[in-house]
Amino acid sequence: SFTYKKLNGKWYIIDHHSSAMPENEEMAVIEVSKQFARWNAALQTLDPKKVASLYAPGAVLLPTVSNKVRTTREEIEDYFSQFLQLRPNGKINDAMVRLLAPDTAINSGVYTFNLVKDGKPTQVQARYSFTYKKIDDEWYIADHHS
Repeated sequence: SFTYKKLNGKWYIIDHHSSAMPENEEMAVIEVSKQFARWNAALQTLDPKKVASLYAPGAVLLPTVSNKVRTTREEIEDYFSQFLQLRPNGKINDAMVRLLAPDTAINSGVYTFNLVKDGKPTQVQARYSFTYKKIDDEWYIADHHS
């Protein structure tokens, strides 16, 4: 709720009350911050179905090493069946997590992947955005752009 007061002909908010407890927001931000590690651990299994299972129904994937937009579970699995051949291991270099609603959050930043390409180790750095949606008390990736 908001309390307004008119001062010199202009309305100003002089008091604001929110039902959301700050500690709940902080806990949600911490939960969302852990989702990259969960996703990266799924990459380590080299199982595209395991990785794709972290994406919400109707999720959109705009991947790092493909220009094809992936919008179905099958397309997401297909992308990861190719990407996982590079044995990716990711690390976040810079992250900004924001809670948009109790069940929606964004994690944006820069990450680096260690990959094995043609038998040789290499690194790829990319910008990323994950949008997460909480479904049945579990965070899922609703949108992933890299």
